[in-house]
Amino acid sequence: MTKIFCDIADIKLIKKFAKKKIVKGFTTNPSLMRKAGAKNYMNYSKEILKITNKPVSCEVFADDEKNMFLQGIKISTWGKNVFVKVPVTNSKGKFMGNVIKNLNKKKIKLNITAVYTAKQTKQILRQIDKKTRVIISIFAGRMADVGKDPIPQFKESLKIAKKYKNVDILWASTREPYNFIQAKHLGCQIITVPPSIIEKIENFGKSFNKLTVDTVKGFLTDTKKSNFNI
Repeated sequence: MTKIFCDIADIKLIKKFAKKKIVKGFTTNPSLMRKAGAKNYMNYSKEILKITNKPVSCEVFADDEKNMFLQGIKISTWGKNVFVKVPVTNSKGKFMGNVIKNLNKKKIKLNITAVYTAKQTKQILRQIDKKTRVIISIFAGRMADVGKDPIPQFKESLKIAKKYKNVDILWASTREPYNFIQAKHLGCQIITVPPSIIEKIENFGKSFNKLTVDTVKGFLTDTKKSNFNI
């Protein structure tokens, strides 16, 4: 079963989507926080964590190992349902293996983000135990955006992570509702999805005939509104 997490930081929408049974958790990042209008990162994150007892990933934003580790420690104290989100590398491309390993040693739940290759998945697995929860977020949509097929990276990552019962492979940067079907077929444990796409997933099941009729009705409505004539 592939769990759906909601990728968002807007407080009002989190309150709405926390009530949905289809949503099993939440992912955030500094960019989403800024877009949502957060002024104080810690206070805003704690407010999100109080809304729901479902898993919530909150990301570190330091760029060096020491401060990334210290931020991870602080974030881990914000709530029992928090996952500390750590990028697989810093902005210079250096693998954050020491940060991952040292936070994992403290039994802190992690979400390793910005992952693109099975090679990176293998590097991560070498740094962790087989008990503490770890999510590995592979950015499918961003790969596809630059003409790269994400599927082989998922297949290989799922294969090598199989022996780690504490590790979930997450389909990230979702672009369309059908990505959920792809993630399910692959066997991804989680997919993180923006609110608008979750609402489309909830409407899965329309027949081809219904899709055809709805599409033609839409064209007809717009034609009438525009007073088009031939």
